[in-house]
Amino acid sequence: MTSNSIPTPCRPIPRGLRLAAALGAAALATGCATVSNPTPEDPWERYNRGMFAFNDTVDQALLKPIATGYDQLMPDPAQTCIHNVFNNVGDVWSAINSFLQARGHDFFNTLGRVLFNTTMGLGGCIDVASMNGAKRIANDFGVTLGVWGFDSGPYVVLPFLGSSSVRDATSTLGTFAAGVSPITPVFHIHDVPLRNSLVGLYVVDTRADLLEADKLVNEVALDRYSFIRDAYIQRRKALVDSRRNGNELPDYSDDDLPDYSDDADSGATSAPGSAPAPAAAPTPAPGK
Repeated sequence: MTSNSIPTPCRPIPRGLRLAAALGAAALATGCATVSNPTPEDPWERYNRGMFAFNDTVDQALLKPIATGYDQLMPDPAQTCIHNVFNNVGDVWSAINSFLQARGHDFFNTLGRVLFNTTMGLGGCIDVASMNGAKRIANDFGVTLGVWGFDSGPYVVLPFLGSSSVRDATSTLGTFAAGVSPITPVFHIHDVPLRNSLVGLYVVDTRADLLEADKLVNEVALDRYSFIRDAYIQRRKALVDSRRNGNELPDYSDDDLPDYSDDADSGATSAPGSAPAPAAAPTPAPGK
């Protein structure tokens, strides 16, 4: 460098890069914590807690504020319409899984819901089927694999997607790779801006629908990680067992949470936000 040269000022680090570095540091710091006596269902607890911290940081910094703003600014009728439309599209995938599980009754009921809501419910905007007593039967390929005899395997936390298991993670990644999912029709839209907007709306709507569940977890959980983990494991087990035994599935369609009562005889199952001390052999709780 000559004496007349002017030093080039350092370029500021992009905000996105700084946020990514902070998130990574948080995940690594948590992941380095030693976990003594991990539960049998969660042998990878050290990694899972680190990934849980990463996902939670992303959620608190990005997804939850957007979902909260959406919930506060979007009129309730519009929110209900959007949520019902996505549920109606997702019911097609649920019907397919009911068929794969050889549950013909559920298959035809769900297919009837889709046809009824699509025609009489203005494309699914109005859940006419539920108004007439035909409740949603939520289903997915992870449950189908469980019905087919595949063990759930260890609990695992996926980046951005959250709670899962080896079986459920395999089904999720496999179905997405095969081009099938609850919002498969959206991905077939050739207008890229419209398609991306709908995918973003689906993510925001899904997160907004979990705001109450998130609030409940914060109020009652001493350890958010173990609370959500136990809830997820119980709920998935209840879904698979209900299908195997030919029982009616618990209805978690509204907010992914079963009802909890003070009745000592109740054996409620959990969704994200379950009781911290789950029963060893839970039975499905009544749907909301």
